Amino acid sequence: MIAPILIGQGIKDLDAIRVTAIANNAPVSYGALGAPIITRAAVTGLPLLKLSGSVGNIVALLALAPPWVLIYLVSGKKGFKDGWPLAIVGSLSYILGQWPVAHYMGPWLLDITGSIVSFVCLLLLLKVWRPKTCLGYGGCEIDSANAQKTHTFASGEVFQAWVPFFVMVIVVVLGTYVAFPWVPKLNAVSLVLWKVGAVSSITHKPLLVMFNWNLFAGGTWIFISWLVVVLLFAGKAFPVLGDVFKTVFRQMWGAFLVGFFIFGLANLFNFSGMAASLANGFSKIGPAFIIVAPILGFIGVALSGSNTSTNAMFGFMQASVGKLLGFPVLLLPSLNSVGAEVGKPIAPQTASVGVTTTGYTRKEGDVIRHNFGWTLIVLGYLIIVGLFYYFLAPGAMRL
Repeated sequence: MIAPILIGQGIKDLDAIRVTAIANNAPVSYGALGAPIITRAAVTGLPLLKLSGSVGNIVALLALAPPWVLIYLVSGKKGFKDGWPLAIVGSLSYILGQWPVAHYMGPWLLDITGSIVSFVCLLLLLKVWRPKTCLGYGGCEIDSANAQKTHTFASGEVFQAWVPFFVMVIVVVLGTYVAFPWVPKLNAVSLVLWKVGAVSSITHKPLLVMFNWNLFAGGTWIFISWLVVVLLFAGKAFPVLGDVFKTVFRQMWGAFLVGFFIFGLANLFNFSGMAASLANGFSKIGPAFIIVAPILGFIGVALSGSNTSTNAMFGFMQASVGKLLGFPVLLLPSLNSVGAEVGKPIAPQTASVGVTTTGYTRKEGDVIRHNFGWTLIVLGYLIIVGLFYYFLAPGAMRL
């Protein structure tokens, strides 16, 4: 959706796709309303809220970099001279909306709250400050008078545009915030509970594989918020619902199957001993594995295209390596998740989706090559962040 807007503003197709993909870095770890974090908690057995907070710690530092990269990609070095307040306010306000929610509420709404807070803060900044020189794509100066022209909308139109976000935030908070007394009771409701027990031939400890269909999980509250929005806009929504469902199913039927197969593959990988064997091998690297951990996540998402799939496959293995090496228990699984986030711009599905509205359809390889160099730069920064938490702030990654 964003790439076509940038193309309409005069940015070349490839660069518009790259800017959009890199701007999407910070939210990917919590993408799909927390699905990657929920998956990682399921395969590692670590507390969901703690994992959400540990990833939030890493993303908070990682989010400081992308705004500067984006300014450079759009306007070059000239953009830093007048555009630096945008980078500072944009990154810090995103962290302000993201970090507290990660630690105290869970992984479901971080992308929404971080984006809303950042949007509002940038809007307020532009009400009182404008760059002296307005630069367009490539660092070319543009007419500031035309650049500052605004389109006016009625207050009712603005409110309607924000209603879906307000509804989703309110409904999800009411249904998932554990401080509310009804939430633990709803979480205990199970429609289907399947368990298979076994004893490990290595540790001789009991193991349990479980499928628990909890009707009141986070996804249910997203569905309820959607129903509320549909009812609020009933006059406009109902006539097009049939076409919406047909289009979504045609585009997403493969993704519906991925969830079943990737969890089955992850359970086989974990409970057959493959993950433990791989962890034992990687542990031979020693403390230097702190550098390898985010690279594995980076490679995993580049191959699978999904942060959720990468966490399902490598989350348990990363946690096992951490235990063998005595690392803070949350550090390596979190670096795996954020490493996958950094690799997202070169993931096959990112490239295939990005080209659909450009002239690069069936040329996904060009997009991946165009994005690759900058993803390595961000990956290098992530490794520095990982070293910071390992040497200077390990307490932030402990249970």
